Amino acid sequence: MNSLAPTVFPAFATAPVAPVLAVTQGDPAGIGPEIIAKAFRDVPALMRGCIAVGDVATLRRAAACIRRSGEPDLPVAVIESVSEALDMPARCLPVLPLPGLPGPLPWGQISAEAGRAAADCVEWAARAALRGEIAGLVTAPLHKEALAAAGIAYPGHTELLQAEAAAHQGVGMDAMPVRMMLASDELRTVLVSIHVSLREAIAAVTFDNVVQTVQITHAALELSLGRSPRIAVAGLNPHAGEGGLFGREELEIIAPAVAQLRDQGLDVHGPLPPDTVFMRARSTSDWPGEFDVVVAMYHDQGLIPVKYLGVDKGVNVTLGLPLVRTSPDHGTAFDIAGKGVADASSLIEAVRMARQLAG
Repeated sequence: MNSLAPTVFPAFATAPVAPVLAVTQGDPAGIGPEIIAKAFRDVPALMRGCIAVGDVATLRRAAACIRRSGEPDLPVAVIESVSEALDMPARCLPVLPLPGLPGPLPWGQISAEAGRAAADCVEWAARAALRGEIAGLVTAPLHKEALAAAGIAYPGHTELLQAEAAAHQGVGMDAMPVRMMLASDELRTVLVSIHVSLREAIAAVTFDNVVQTVQITHAALELSLGRSPRIAVAGLNPHAGEGGLFGREELEIIAPAVAQLRDQGLDVHGPLPPDTVFMRARSTSDWPGEFDVVVAMYHDQGLIPVKYLGVDKGVNVTLGLPLVRTSPDHGTAFDIAGKGVADASSLIEAVRMARQLAG
């Protein structure tokens, strides 16, 4: 299959960046810690220069749960500074422990403690990246209900990172617009709205939001591809509204936004029927795809096609931030947490893409 080029986006930080990636442990009751341990065990060359940020006992429990008969245990080393990562031997899991994190929590249970721990790790890594102390962060899955139970004001990673970046820049969140892109070797999609209800997502399909999403997407991919990206814009309604028969958002909002973007010189097409546009954009060994990316109107419209093609290949990239952030495209998988069977492929791809983005 043809590999889609990674997305690169402008970095506002000017401090020298250490070639270290931080991998946050995610929700300690989910599969995050064990897929981190699997990545350090199974792809040691890729993971050299990475550190895990979290609780040492939690990550040691994860290393124990993935133990394979006849193989040596994965060593878990405690480090005190980011720079120590560069001196770690291969096939060793270096952990930078954060003060105040709880020890191992019951597998598969939603709790405020777990939500707070996951958020603390993300906040530390974001601030370290914004200060130029690490090259970027890869976030293991957190649980949104646990995050809410902990009183975190933001519904997920994307919004939490947006708030950290805005505070670092001394601006409001409105001045730090970000978008979520899910990318695999076959398909990229960027979302107009992210973690809101479907009713709110429909209301978020405004002229300004569509224009801003395409502009952020264009800027990010233009740097990566070295050319103007071919951007498809999906409609909101079935058959892209069928000329107003199934809704007027395409006629009154999306088409005028696309027209303005084309007047700005962007290679944008749409609104296109959402039930076929992803097939047209898909890139395979036999078909290069008509578009480099699809801008989808809401979360499930854009993510279902990418995840259907393989959650082991999908990587979540946050566009518009002054830092590199990627993550696997799956959740905490509480039903299998602690069994040692979780697939680390998407996390491994997230680390690989973060390395590419960090240069």
